[in-house]
Amino acid sequence: MMGFVFLLGAMAAVPAVTIDMYLPSLPEVAAELSASDSQAAGTITGMLIGAALGQLLVGSLSDTYGRKAPFAVGLTIHTLTSLACIWAPTILGLISLRVLQGVGNAAASVTAMAMIRDRFEGARAAAIMSRLMLVIGLAPLLAPTIGGLIATQWSWRIVFAFLAGYGAFVLIATVVFMPETHPKERRSRTSLPQAFRGYALLLADRQFMALAVLPGLGLAVLMTYVSASPFVLRAHFGLTESQFALLFAINGLALIVGTQVNAQLVRGRTPITILRWVMPLEMTMALAVVLIALGFDSLIGVSIPLWIMLALNSIVMPNATAMALSRHGARAGSAAAVVGASQYGLAGVIAPAAGVLGASAVSMGSLIAVVALVGYLLVRTVADPDGA
Repeated sequence: MMGFVFLLGAMAAVPAVTIDMYLPSLPEVAAELSASDSQAAGTITGMLIGAALGQLLVGSLSDTYGRKAPFAVGLTIHTLTSLACIWAPTILGLISLRVLQGVGNAAASVTAMAMIRDRFEGARAAAIMSRLMLVIGLAPLLAPTIGGLIATQWSWRIVFAFLAGYGAFVLIATVVFMPETHPKERRSRTSLPQAFRGYALLLADRQFMALAVLPGLGLAVLMTYVSASPFVLRAHFGLTESQFALLFAINGLALIVGTQVNAQLVRGRTPITILRWVMPLEMTMALAVVLIALGFDSLIGVSIPLWIMLALNSIVMPNATAMALSRHGARAGSAAAVVGASQYGLAGVIAPAAGVLGASAVSMGSLIAVVALVGYLLVRTVADPDGA
């Protein structure tokens, strides 16, 4: 079981590693390519938008052709575009390649979620997803430090060479060691156009869509922090690249702590109950970031509620995802794709707003508070499947 979860984590972590390893280099990317801060942040947004599109494509393909084949094609695209990013001549060229890179590595996350639904459901699935988040949580702990060291010693372009190597490693390991969890007898027998029309059934399920949007809001919170943090922590508070990587890693611990707390919480409480308690607390911590930034402008003062907020946010995503996928087991790939498209689509639209508003601790915290409020209002509309 641990090997299965670890390999799923390596698959699902491909998008996170692709973002976090490159993140410390954003100011250098902007300087070398004569780009603005918002244009440099667009290389993050571009990957998120590409991932949203890729999720919808891979979801139906995985229901029709199994999990491993679409995954292999997607990771091949990721690896090749990572290599192409090394020679990107302009910021627009880099953004375009990142969109295509996102389309490719979407295959990793959507198939990982579908594989969990193939084998587990309910509270058990939420617990497994929390364990999965433990592996994914290593990305913000290690990736920025590794990426920062690579960029310092060589260049931000060499970071993409490492990402190509990581993609190739995960591709080979999955093809060789991961069993196919969606055998031929369980696959959709409809034509591919009919399989895509299955999305209409999912979109018509209001409870499913409410749950599917929640992980998207959760990732929007995380990516708002991720995209704004280099400018807040490095430009505003004056942290060096290595200091930023260290603080980013400390904040990454919040993700691990939150997911492991959640794995214990789901043993005695329903996922919807957990969400209704956690989301108001998350909003409160985001408001605390704003108030402290306005009143004291203290790095330590801002960092404490920010850390707690990130821990709480990491409880939201596995519970909402597990509940959403439990409603449509026969279309696990398509359901995972809708959840994933919601995640990357909303994150790609919402996160850049922090940069537009000034990429400050105040704009970051304010935006996160609004997103958390919307999520809480949404979760109040969802019925508890266990009647609690």
